[in-house]
Amino acid sequence: MHEFGSGRAGSPAEATAHNTERYCRGMEILLSAVQKLAFARELGQVQRIARSTARQMTGSDGAAFILRDGEFSHYVDDEGIAPLGKGRRIPLGECVAGWAMAHRQAVLISDIRADERIDQCLYGPTLIRSLAVVPIRVPEPVGAIAVYWSEVDAPGEDDLRLLKRLADAVSLAIENIRMHSELEERVRSRAEELEKAKAAIEELSMTDELTGLLNRRGFRRAAEAVIAKGRGCQLAIIDVDGLKKVNDTFGHAVGDSLIADCASVLRDSVRHSDVVGRMGGDEFCVLVPAPLAPAETLRNSLRARLDYFNRLSPAQCQLSISVGIVQAKAGSSLSLDDLLSQAGALMSMEKHSKVISESRH
Repeated sequence: MHEFGSGRAGSPAEATAHNTERYCRGMEILLSAVQKLAFARELGQVQRIARSTARQMTGSDGAAFILRDGEFSHYVDDEGIAPLGKGRRIPLGECVAGWAMAHRQAVLISDIRADERIDQCLYGPTLIRSLAVVPIRVPEPVGAIAVYWSEVDAPGEDDLRLLKRLADAVSLAIENIRMHSELEERVRSRAEELEKAKAAIEELSMTDELTGLLNRRGFRRAAEAVIAKGRGCQLAIIDVDGLKKVNDTFGHAVGDSLIADCASVLRDSVRHSDVVGRMGGDEFCVLVPAPLAPAETLRNSLRARLDYFNRLSPAQCQLSISVGIVQAKAGSSLSLDDLLSQAGALMSMEKHSKVISESRH
């Protein structure tokens, strides 16, 4: 028996004084435990606090923390002179803790050998002679706290009152943990939703709505990342020829369709690692990272895909493009703007030569 036990006093007055002192000391221990339970954020903390507090404030020889698991009593924590079996799952009808949870009642047994609710096969071989059990959350018990002694007539009504108050505090702590866990999950879920929304907005802010390609902002970001590696690259500016004429003749819907078709041709002409973007209006850019092939390889690929597209398209919607291609060698100091300027000049020269050629015919 612990020092803070249910020791007997001689006279009735001494017994009353002794019991009062025990109860007051028990309340002090209980108040300290309530404060600890208020800050518990894990069930493991709650069960350790509940088990040790129950034993200290009643002076018992052992204590167990039990959780209801369907039709079983799960002894999740247990310590004392005669442990009931930490980790065991016992059917509700075969142990006192199960009876207390099933009937939503506290149990005070002065002599386990004289109580029909006791399974003598379970408790008889142990040193346990008396015990008390209180359910946690009486309306719908989720568990129980059990304390036991190695002598008969050990627990009293004061012990039961203290245990009931402890069970109430444990019930609140478990509910707080559940609410805190749900709140954390909602916060985590909300944070994930915000990240997805942010990513979607970021993607939209860098994606051309008509073609699905990178827009000017998106292309610049991706292209500058490639150039910063210093391994060399090719940059091509592609301009759709005669778009104004198409818009004026067939309408802007047909013109938009032609722009989308040009984007499709570009996708089919380049590698997966290449960066393709619509810079605005009828102008597109392609940046090809190393390893590099001759500039004519890219030009020929574009022409081949363009010819294939035109063979399958109506005569009035033939797609024509002007292309300017420049190359930066590995270690080049040329910036993206330098490359855009040079490629733009070459593209304009090609477009101008087409205008002159058409005017002669």
